[in-house]
Amino acid sequence: MADSHIDRKWLPLNALRAFEGVAKHLSFTAAANALLISQSALSRHVIALEKIIGAQLFERRPHALVLTKAGQHLLPAVMKSFDRLEFALDDIRKDGASNTRTLRVHMPPSFAAYLAVPILRDFRRAAAEVEIDLVSPHGVGAPLGDVDVAVVYSKPTVTDLVTDLLWPVHLSLLCHPNIAARHAGKSLAAFIESNELVHVRIAELPRHHLWKQFARSANLSVGVERGLVFDTAMLAVQYALSGEGVALVDTYLFGDHIRSGRLVQPFSNSLDDGFGYYLITHPEALSDTAVALFRSWLIERFGSGAQLSQSNLHLAVSND
Repeated sequence: MADSHIDRKWLPLNALRAFEGVAKHLSFTAAANALLISQSALSRHVIALEKIIGAQLFERRPHALVLTKAGQHLLPAVMKSFDRLEFALDDIRKDGASNTRTLRVHMPPSFAAYLAVPILRDFRRAAAEVEIDLVSPHGVGAPLGDVDVAVVYSKPTVTDLVTDLLWPVHLSLLCHPNIAARHAGKSLAAFIESNELVHVRIAELPRHHLWKQFARSANLSVGVERGLVFDTAMLAVQYALSGEGVALVDTYLFGDHIRSGRLVQPFSNSLDDGFGYYLITHPEALSDTAVALFRSWLIERFGSGAQLSQSNLHLAVSND
């Protein structure tokens, strides 16, 4: 069966629902309770689905259940398919009532904290029929598989995702005005040596990666493997706002703090190491009116000068 085409009329819908439930909970017991069926029946559905596709969907470890590569590939397709069925059935059931479409959007924490409110407020005014379900998980890794569109902080590499560059990141030194005044007149190297450094952790890269890249680009022989390390740029900036340390962060993302004078940029040096904020969309989702509307609206908001749309980019996703 695994080598033959699966005809639509034989799609195992109950087994797919069972798989979705187990994948969401990563527990047969919790999924059985949620679906109101016995655990043995749930297990039989999942085993039957694995036999049909000829691949194992879960790795059953002691005290843990983990999706295999096949399971990770199948889950977003199943969830989106059921979501669309649910929306279509709801639309028919409402029979002409005012319809809304809920769009599940992933944004990294710092982007969400500093830009999500004005972005989503203005989008809701422009498209009141589209509701937004915002997810902004902390931690490393790719966006959740069940989102419709995602903003990510990333470097581009090859894949089949549709990507739009919102803006390229330029990292510069930002600090509290008191720190800049206290060390006025010092060279860049002396300024760095005299202050506590604030680092932002990047997934799968060394803890002090950004500062090392900055020192190398500025031809500085200074020690940068010291100071505090935060998981997000948002936390690094909050620390700098308290009057402590020098953060190396994106000047566009934190432009409001610079314009208000809460933070200053004591040196013009910047680092462009290829990272940017990208909007990513699955190609098949572009036919969804709500997805297409949000995508075009967001691209227009950030201006045509920052756009780069390609369908052959993969995003090596990291924390922002």
